Amino acid sequence: MSDVLGQRGVSKDEGLTEEEVERRRERFGPNELHEVEQRRWLEVLISQFTGVIVLLLAVAAVAAFVMGDVIEGTAVLAVLVINGAIGFVTEMRAIRSMESLQEMTEIETRVRRAGDDQEIPAEDLVPGDIVILDAGDIVPADLRVIDPSRLQVDESALTGESVPVGKTSDPLDEDVPLAERENMLYKGTYLTRGTAEAVVVATGPDTELGQISASLQETGEKKTPLQEKLDDLGQKLVPLLLVVAAIVLVSGWLRGQDLFLMVETAIALAVATVPEGLPIVATLVLARGMWRMADRNALISNLASVETLGSTTVICTDKTGTLTENKMTVAAYELANGSVEVTGTGLDTDGTFQHGGQERDEPQDPAMQEALKVGVLCNNASVTEEDGEVNVTGDPMEVALLIAGMKGGLDRDDLLESLPETWEVSFDPAVKMMATYHDSDGRYTVAVKGAPEEVIDSSSRVVTGEDSRELSATEKDEWIEQSERMAEDGLRVLGLARKNVDRTAGSPYEDLSLIGLVGLIDPPREEVRPTIQRCQDAGMRVVMVTGDHAGTAKNIARSVGLVDSDDTEVIEGRELDDVENLTQAERDRFVNASVFARVNPANKLDLIDVHQAAGSIVAMTGDGVNDAPALKRADIGVAMGQRGTQVAREASDMILQDDNFESIYHAVREGRIIFSNIRKFVLYLMSCNVSELLVILIAALLGFPLPLLPLQILFLNVVTDIFPAFALGACGGSSDIMDRPPRDPEEPIMTRTNWTELGLFGVLISAAVIGAFAIGGGMYPGGMDTDEAVTISFLTLAFAQLWHVFNVRDVTSGLVRNEVTENLYVWGALGLSSVILVGAVYLPGISLALSTTPIGFEGWLLVFGMSLLPLVLGQIEREFRRRFGTSDS
Repeated sequence: MSDVLGQRGVSKDEGLTEEEVERRRERFGPNELHEVEQRRWLEVLISQFTGVIVLLLAVAAVAAFVMGDVIEGTAVLAVLVINGAIGFVTEMRAIRSMESLQEMTEIETRVRRAGDDQEIPAEDLVPGDIVILDAGDIVPADLRVIDPSRLQVDESALTGESVPVGKTSDPLDEDVPLAERENMLYKGTYLTRGTAEAVVVATGPDTELGQISASLQETGEKKTPLQEKLDDLGQKLVPLLLVVAAIVLVSGWLRGQDLFLMVETAIALAVATVPEGLPIVATLVLARGMWRMADRNALISNLASVETLGSTTVICTDKTGTLTENKMTVAAYELANGSVEVTGTGLDTDGTFQHGGQERDEPQDPAMQEALKVGVLCNNASVTEEDGEVNVTGDPMEVALLIAGMKGGLDRDDLLESLPETWEVSFDPAVKMMATYHDSDGRYTVAVKGAPEEVIDSSSRVVTGEDSRELSATEKDEWIEQSERMAEDGLRVLGLARKNVDRTAGSPYEDLSLIGLVGLIDPPREEVRPTIQRCQDAGMRVVMVTGDHAGTAKNIARSVGLVDSDDTEVIEGRELDDVENLTQAERDRFVNASVFARVNPANKLDLIDVHQAAGSIVAMTGDGVNDAPALKRADIGVAMGQRGTQVAREASDMILQDDNFESIYHAVREGRIIFSNIRKFVLYLMSCNVSELLVILIAALLGFPLPLLPLQILFLNVVTDIFPAFALGACGGSSDIMDRPPRDPEEPIMTRTNWTELGLFGVLISAAVIGAFAIGGGMYPGGMDTDEAVTISFLTLAFAQLWHVFNVRDVTSGLVRNEVTENLYVWGALGLSSVILVGAVYLPGISLALSTTPIGFEGWLLVFGMSLLPLVLGQIEREFRRRFGTSDS
């Protein structure tokens, strides 16, 4: 201890002087985490309007205003504003992740300075300060323990350990892993028991929490695959726009068409080619996915992340509180006369004892009764039951022992009435045991529990039932081997012993009678096993990443169905320390592993990098401060809402309000549906726009008059784009969507097959329109007049595009019953659009602006007959692909 204090230049009894504090504060700075250099709100707002499609929309809006179409220009601007506002709000909310880290420092702490103990703000601490802590206090900086008493600390948020750990002032080797540094206290953790005096060794950014903060800053924001694909699609539209405008303008001018009309038509086609419905429909579809997930207790903080989760190929999940309940449970006792298994998990006070082939509500074996009694007596926790609810306080392992006692009919309060506690020898990390003395008719019963090796070594006899016998050295070795076997099975093991004495003087840890061993486990959550199986059936790998021991990790992995063999390799975190220099064989080994143990925060980041380098889309679940960098680095960060820290929640893309791992599966399904729906409406929008383009180009090549007028093109672009496309975005997904493997993360929204379909559908619709225009008599004397023929081509195109919504169903779906036909929004969109189109012909104001005219019964027959042809041929194409198994790639 003197060496530690000497290195820090401080006296334990006096602490630092105020002058020395000021000097060190100037050198080390305040005990605060570095604040993230946040982007200004104006910068965030401007960034919402820099995407390729957004820029194309801006050009389209300007073009619409130039040609006098105020309605179209206003509609496009409205799309830009709505889409930008949603993105702005989302990004500003995400920036708050570092602010939650700052909140952890806003505490008061007790410090000794110039011989006086005083309360000061935690940010005023400097290295060398002597800090005094009591149970319940948050550790304000990284501290070296110098004077502990019964000290235990909950470090689960930092290390992933599921139970509080004992602390000592003994020196340790320098290379001890963080989770095993028993003489250190870390900023952000808290004391569950005991008191301590400790010296500050690191403050602010130099603490373990500060390093996590720094890694969060280094983990920059990046576009999701969906955003990248939409931008890529927008870039492909640029040359198409230029070609469209040039061909239409030049061909029309060469044929002697009015130059202004051709310029207007070229601009209208250019505007129509840009799918202005794409960003707003994509945003609304993602928002709808967010609402659906909220109904399943999964909150999405980043809209595009819903889709990204759908392409997930690897889920890296924490163990404690995610796969397990984070509630210690007594699973088994090992006694001299056999093993006893205990049923019931968590805080459930109902359970049975299985011993010697018999199952009993209360154990009849005297040794088992003694084991339960010692676990209840040598205990500082409390468990109360009121109105069916169990309330607990204290160390989770001690709570588990009380619950086991209640299963066996032992109530601590009742037991203490007959055996009142007279003295407690608190848990000492040096001896790794604790003891309590209980008055028993003038004598004292000593109840002892602690580390198995220590309890066994301190015992000279072993309880065999109502009696006891000598415990030989050979038997001691056998008991220790049994303890090791239980630990390898993933159990946390305690030794139980007792003795009777005449007085309280003397050591409580001599001449004990060993009762046996008790094995405790943090049980897996019931819903996890089937959920993992469903994730694996859907082609996703689940990887457990924990700070716990390898034996515990393997046991939990086996119990939840993550692995099915005892020979499964468990990789420890230290093997990831030099990830940059891994060979390909080592990388493949890590990529194929399912269980990682003794992992620290830096290892989690390295593991994610290894998987991402292998082309995987990685989702990371977690709840602790230590998980925040990995949650941010992963393609999708999934935080636990109930037991998760604020830091983890703010750094994540999705928060599970009920901490239910099953919600991840539903989120994946929703993500797959969303991508499928996005592909549907992109294919729909683009094929409709291409059909408008082809109608004008074909008419120009055949020497026909214009079958569509500029304002009619722009009108259709609003009516047939927005409503049906949004309805497609609300499809429920095909029944086999989770039977498919995850799609290739590099797969574009529009595959080669989709582009082929786009051209095919565009040709079918445009051919039907040109046919209707020709039959209507628009290009020879004696037929309908030009206004009637143009109206027929306008309506044929409009209704062909509406019926085309049924052509974009999944190839694997049925002809009559599928995700499109069963979508009520589709029928509503078709009804609304049909009413608008009829109004465009018969309402005086609109018909005048669009140059439409009534066409009579025969004209309507022609419109519906020709507009249904693309639907019929499109369904034939879909059935052909379904029967012959043609893929979308």
